[in-house]
Amino acid sequence: MAPTNLVNLEQCSVSFGIRQVLDDVSLGVNAGDRIGVVGLNGGGKTTLLEVLTGIAEPDTGRVSRMNDLRMAVVTQRTELDESATVGEAVVGGLGVEVHEWAGDARIRSVLDGIGIHDLGLDTPVADLSGGERRRVSLAAALVRDLDLLVLDEPTNHLDVEGVQWLADHLVRRQSALVVVTHDRWFLDTVATRTWEVVDGRVEQYEGGYNDWVFARAERDRQAAATESRRQNLMRKELAWLRRGAPARTSKPRYRIEAAEALIKNVPPPRDSIQLSSFAARRLGKVVVELENAQLDAPDGRTLVRDLTWRLAPGERIGLVGVNGSGKTTLLRALAGDAPLAAGKRIEGKTVRIGWLRQELDDLPLDQRVLEAVEDVAARVSFGSDELTASQLAERLGFSPARQRTPVGDLSGGERRRLQLTRVLMAEPNVLLLDEPTNDLDIDTLRQLEDLLDGWPGTMVVISHDRYLIERICDSVWALFGDGGLTNLPRGIDEYLERRRAAGEAGDAGKVVRPAAAP
Repeated sequence: MAPTNLVNLEQCSVSFGIRQVLDDVSLGVNAGDRIGVVGLNGGGKTTLLEVLTGIAEPDTGRVSRMNDLRMAVVTQRTELDESATVGEAVVGGLGVEVHEWAGDARIRSVLDGIGIHDLGLDTPVADLSGGERRRVSLAAALVRDLDLLVLDEPTNHLDVEGVQWLADHLVRRQSALVVVTHDRWFLDTVATRTWEVVDGRVEQYEGGYNDWVFARAERDRQAAATESRRQNLMRKELAWLRRGAPARTSKPRYRIEAAEALIKNVPPPRDSIQLSSFAARRLGKVVVELENAQLDAPDGRTLVRDLTWRLAPGERIGLVGVNGSGKTTLLRALAGDAPLAAGKRIEGKTVRIGWLRQELDDLPLDQRVLEAVEDVAARVSFGSDELTASQLAERLGFSPARQRTPVGDLSGGERRRLQLTRVLMAEPNVLLLDEPTNDLDIDTLRQLEDLLDGWPGTMVVISHDRYLIERICDSVWALFGDGGLTNLPRGIDEYLERRRAAGEAGDAGKVVRPAAAP
């Protein structure tokens, strides 16, 4: 029997002024589908979700939905009742008393899985940060019985553990799913189909992220006799996926022989030994060192104690841990921006630190994009490559026309890209990156990873994006909330295993659960 059709779009078009965002799009969502939506920022992904769910109407075309469709939508603009408490916002729509839902294991799992209990069920919504509100909106959707769940960037304010929990939860759910996300591990884990929004069209692919990368690389190969820059990046990422851990690459639907043929001439992403040697020549023996350091939170809690940590030339570290465990505070200490409660910090004489913060308060709003980049430097070197300010800006998603835009007119995602461009233009030899993937689309992430693959310096990266850490970092360290910093030879998988074991042993309380995310 054919699956039930939940939503259908027939020849739908949407334009804003002279710009065509969706052009004659026809597609459908069936019961049981799990669809990931990808595409450039500003390319029409959110508009597609709005048309699909009825938030917006198409200029032309027809949208039909199943009668009595049970649907929840969580977008980046979802609003909550300011007068409600967290508990009321999450379960108020269920029409049940507290004692009824408190005994429901499924609801308790949602509240624990994305850290709602730790916000306090009696906390007023009006007191929550933007990230906390996003998590409450997500929980309010997940506790409901639905036919269709539509999510826009649901992983943005979750830690690595929360992303893992959400992926597991969505795979187990019976409802259909349409999700916009830039988190490639999440996309590959959850999605059984992928929609790419490009130039007003919606290209449809079977499978998740790995399958989409392969299909795009093959499509580009067939479309052009000469290899474009974009094709080379697709083939490079496909090579990384194929050479990596089996969990990333062994799906039976992969056409293994065809994939191997596409990547047979692609070199490894980087030569770590060569880059470390070059970094040592640039940095000397001393980079940044913390000796017997203690880091305290603003409320007086001790986050890290008696820490001795020496960053080596060319070392590439991924730093993980739940929100609130001290990752950003540790990064600030490495940057020399956070005072130590005890101990000392040593910095090498030749060190030039580039620090990408989560805040966007350091941009010149009165300048145009290219001026803001050239204000830092006119040219920059990445290993053997030299780029002008305009070329680097274009690599990170600013077209020549967009480079003339006033910084004050940029979206949040564009400001994040500009912030990153300015950090890289300063040619630092030590990079400290705090959630660099926030608000970046997948194509821009691929460009960033390609730049950082060949970047010869020391790097510490905080990120909930597992693919980013696996791709650009050589080691992973974790803050488990016990005052120490732990090396994880098996990376994020080991981190999740340890967290799971601590939870089963009843020791999960040692680790700070998700706090307010910016």
